[in-house]
Amino acid sequence: MKQMPAGEFKARCLKVMDQVHKTREPVVITKHGKPVAKLVPAGKRGDDIFGCLKGQFEIVGDIESPIVPPEEWEALR
Repeated sequence: MKQMPAGEFKARCLKVMDQVHKTREPVVITKHGKPVAKLVPAGKRGDDIFGCLKGQFEIVGDIESPIVPPEEWEALR
C-alpha cells in the first residue's frame, strides 16, 4: 500500500484519485509520518436493491403460516 505525505497529496489530489481508480490500490495519507486518512477505490454500485439476491436461495414450503399452531402459543394463554 502506498503512503503519501498530506502536502504531496494536496498538490496532486486529482492525479492520485485517478491512479487509485485505475489501479484499485489504496493510498495512505500521512502527517508527520503518521497515517491520518486512507484513499480507497469506490465500490461498484449495484443496479437496484430489489432482486439483488435473485437465485441466491430457494424458498421451500409455506413461509406465511406459523411453524407452531396458534393453539400452542404461550402468549395466547
